[in-house]
Amino acid sequence: MFNGSRKYSPLPSSPSSSRESSSSSSSSSSSLPAARRRSPRALPRHSSLLSQYSSLLESYTEGEIRQLISALVERYSQAMNSGGHELPLFTRAGSRRKRARARHKPCALKELEVSISELGLGYESDETVLFRYCSGTCEAAVRSYDLSLKSMRSKKRIKKEKVRARPCCRPLAYDDDVSFLDAYNRYYTVNELSAKECGCV
Repeated sequence: MFNGSRKYSPLPSSPSSSRESSSSSSSSSSSLPAARRRSPRALPRHSSLLSQYSSLLESYTEGEIRQLISALVERYSQAMNSGGHELPLFTRAGSRRKRARARHKPCALKELEVSISELGLGYESDETVLFRYCSGTCEAAVRSYDLSLKSMRSKKRIKKEKVRARPCCRPLAYDDDVSFLDAYNRYYTVNELSAKECGCV
């Protein structure tokens, strides 16, 4: 890596050699020991990797490099759309973007198929229903009320009351009543079980 044109100063000579050099100045250049060559320093690992990749890319043509980049971009976009694992090069940035999208998903209606027993209402039944619920954030729906309430809480003007200083994703309307038979063949009807419309309130 280093060429031999760089000059190094000779090592200090012993007292006897210095006396010999002072007595015969004409032959001093031939009597001095040859300068030792310093061994090249080991390059950091990332520098060697960069040199390997640069030499690898130099062997490709411009068209091949474009194909390689387009293939990487296509794989990355497929991984982002499918929610799978990203390429190792984009793992950190992709995970940060995923977390940001998860935090800022708008309020929307979602559904889940569950049994009556899983609803936690005290009924024992194997019948299943489509449970619709509201999920998401409401940061875009912040009103003057929410900003003022947050300011009053930060200034401790409102201390003990349990107040929410931001809108919440909640049902605005409910679906039709749900009727079912329990495990003992008893008939029940439950109202306001599933959400029909969601909004920020």
